[in-house]
Amino acid sequence: METAVDTRVQAAQLDALLQPIDWAAPDPRATAFRFEAPSGSLAAWSIGDPANPRVVLVPGATGSKEDFVLLAPPLVDAGYFVQSYDLAGQYESAGAGPSRSSGRWDYPLYLADFVAFLEAGEPAHVLGYSFAGILAQLALAGRPELFRSLTLLTSPPLTGNVFRGVKIVGPFARFAPAHTGAGLMIWGIQTNKNGVDESRLDFVRRRLAVTRRESVDDIIGLMMATPDVTAAVAASGVPLLVATGQHDLWPVRLHAEYADRIGAELAVYRTGHSPCETTPNQLALDMITTFRRAEQLA
Repeated sequence: METAVDTRVQAAQLDALLQPIDWAAPDPRATAFRFEAPSGSLAAWSIGDPANPRVVLVPGATGSKEDFVLLAPPLVDAGYFVQSYDLAGQYESAGAGPSRSSGRWDYPLYLADFVAFLEAGEPAHVLGYSFAGILAQLALAGRPELFRSLTLLTSPPLTGNVFRGVKIVGPFARFAPAHTGAGLMIWGIQTNKNGVDESRLDFVRRRLAVTRRESVDDIIGLMMATPDVTAAVAASGVPLLVATGQHDLWPVRLHAEYADRIGAELAVYRTGHSPCETTPNQLALDMITTFRRAEQLA
């Protein structure tokens, strides 16, 4: 199986040529579907040949499957079948969520959805983006047979209150309640503190308008109490990749230390928190290298 982009130079050149796109427009090869998860109906899409090895890309807080519009094609072109879904409470899965009796978007809710989606197909190469990296590690710790490899994309490289390690504001993280932290994050997105182009900014604003604010509050609260499954992840036996940007929320030093703790390869790109948007070809190249390591072990 050969990749369409098989060298670092080629991948970097393609990333340098990226132009603004309509983020709401799906890849013409993609098939949209609804997945009936424990929390409700989740919006999802798949792209590629279902007979090929499966890759599952999971977005984080305030995100959606569209975050992988640029990442999925090079994976498909390399011979993989790619799927993604919106987390409960987020974007087109805004109607999914907790029962009235519990009323909270908690770890059991998100983990049950995550595991159910993985169980609906063959064992997968999984990418967890930011908050979803926490969920992916929890799933791997409990159900390693569902994974062929795991990529943690700008996922918090800490446990407990992960915001304590965020650049600049980290020392103040323990004083901010979840609702305040969620509000600051949403404010930063809406006011374009990440400096994205107008097409991306328009999309994320429209996405935020339908995302359930309560779900974002609860996710931030969950990230302030991240379980420590480091030992189980390290002992899982599946190839691991920690991928981050030089200007991520958490310093590269922390990502490198975490990668060392779990026995993962480390990839660092000249970007920020969203390599799947800004350096997708380089990220895909490193993911495929990880996939091939897993295939050699099979």
